[in-house]
Amino acid sequence: MCDCPQRNRQRVGVPDRRRRRHAMNTGKSGELVNQIAEIDAFDRTECIDCWREMFGRSPPKYLSPQFMKRVLIWEAQNRVLGGVSVKTTRRLKQIAAGETVATIAKPGSHLVREWNGRTYQVEVKGSGFVMDGKSWRSLSALAKHITGAHWSGPRFFGVK
Repeated sequence: MCDCPQRNRQRVGVPDRRRRRHAMNTGKSGELVNQIAEIDAFDRTECIDCWREMFGRSPPKYLSPQFMKRVLIWEAQNRVLGGVSVKTTRRLKQIAAGETVATIAKPGSHLVREWNGRTYQVEVKGSGFVMDGKSWRSLSALAKHITGAHWSGPRFFGVK
């Protein structure tokens, strides 16, 4: 039914390009395509059996076969091509815990913040920031200008 034995499981980070290319060149991509087609043709009981084989336990109750197929295909791809990176896993855990995840402001992006009923839009430039046509060297200076008090600029705008 499911060709995914527990011992072949790979739970490491994303492999480097050479390893991924090697996996593709050694016919693993063909195996993966076949495995995906096989999983896609499963009925509910086959999905449950394959889930038990892949994860070592029964799936949660009331999962639809379509959803189980998506998870099984995703896991099969991870086993052949490698899992998600440690950085991505950490970020997903932060999001799941309800923590705000700070983003990095790259040149060309716009930061928007509402303060006391007014919306402020700041454009990120390579050498600083621009708001209302005026250049600023730091987000902290901008935050102080907007609020009248000392603020951490990155915290005020929600960026790193």
